Amino acid sequence: MSSPLPVLVAVDGSQSALAAARWAAAEAARRGTWLTVVSVYPWPLTGYPEALVTQHDLRDGLRAQTLANLDEATVAATETVPGLEVRVNALEGDVVGSLRSASEDAALLVLGSRGLGGFSGFLLGSTAVALVAHGHCPTVVVRGEDTGPHGQILVGIDGGDTDDASLGFAFERASTTGETVIVVHAWGSGITDAVGFAALDWTLVAEAADALVAERVAPWRAKFPDVAVTEVVVRERPARALLDRAVDADLVVVGSRGRGGFAGLVLGSTSQVLVRHSPSPVVVVRA
Repeated sequence: MSSPLPVLVAVDGSQSALAAARWAAAEAARRGTWLTVVSVYPWPLTGYPEALVTQHDLRDGLRAQTLANLDEATVAATETVPGLEVRVNALEGDVVGSLRSASEDAALLVLGSRGLGGFSGFLLGSTAVALVAHGHCPTVVVRGEDTGPHGQILVGIDGGDTDDASLGFAFERASTTGETVIVVHAWGSGITDAVGFAALDWTLVAEAADALVAERVAPWRAKFPDVAVTEVVVRERPARALLDRAVDADLVVVGSRGRGGFAGLVLGSTSQVLVRHSPSPVVVVRA
């Protein structure tokens, strides 16, 4: 699959960011596009005593470290995919705002799951969550150790308006990689298992859940008839259903906005849990 836009990876000098650069390089090669490596140093900074360090020296030091981080990530990317076109960009300003703006011109934004902290490290939980929620393109948080391909893409759907975007991402990728798409819909929650609900007959709810998944998946089966698909419908909490199966997946795909309530795969709950705890890379797409 070719792409007119690059894969964008944000780095901060951490080992997690280097893992993200390697993953992003492989993805750029798969898409037939180039890789843009970006790093941001926050400026202006306040609170430093002028007697200890001048603003000029501090700014120069931050930029020099940023350029070194970019060089290191470029080496990691080109070692992963020799001959890959890699462009670099050192940005100054608000980290989240700068990366969000950069994502306007990217096919995919890739982040590490753990950063350095402090001024030079920005790929921490709050930053990742902010970009996943508000970025202009799908965002991948590279998690877990590289244990080799499993041949599966896990995609969670909930009947909300991001289902098509999530399924489209998964099917398009699987059409080029040969991976099996595992579609998971979990309709249970702590509320449905609470006192007062436990004695109810949930057969109709389960049947409706099966029908929902079949309806949402059918157009993508037709568009990509060569892609193998498995549908999983379970009465379970969405985050647990996906985490339990993520260990055998090369990628987990979820939407950034869900319906909320009982079925909600919303960023504040399921998607955020996956971004923080998934044993494999997670991509969050927007409708």
